[in-house]
Amino acid sequence: MPSPSEDVAITAAALGDPDALPLTDEEMDRLIPRRGQGRPVVVAAKVATSVLLDPRVLAAFKAAGPGWQARINDALVEWADAHGMLGGR
Repeated sequence: MPSPSEDVAITAAALGDPDALPLTDEEMDRLIPRRGQGRPVVVAAKVATSVLLDPRVLAAFKAAGPGWQARINDALVEWADAHGMLGGR
């Protein structure tokens, strides 16, 4: 923690920086409140599990970039739905 004199010096330096000026009351009023950070709320929660996959399948999904686990889930949902396994879900 800075000492009181260091705190005064830091605050003075920050206020003297034209790129770091505090927001005015009008600017604060225009800010839009944001919902919390993190994952979006989902209707149906997913269940963590462990599954053995062919290494080629895993490599292909991972090679497509972030979101590979969701894409695997989507592929399985699509297949199960096409085979009538989801019971009207």
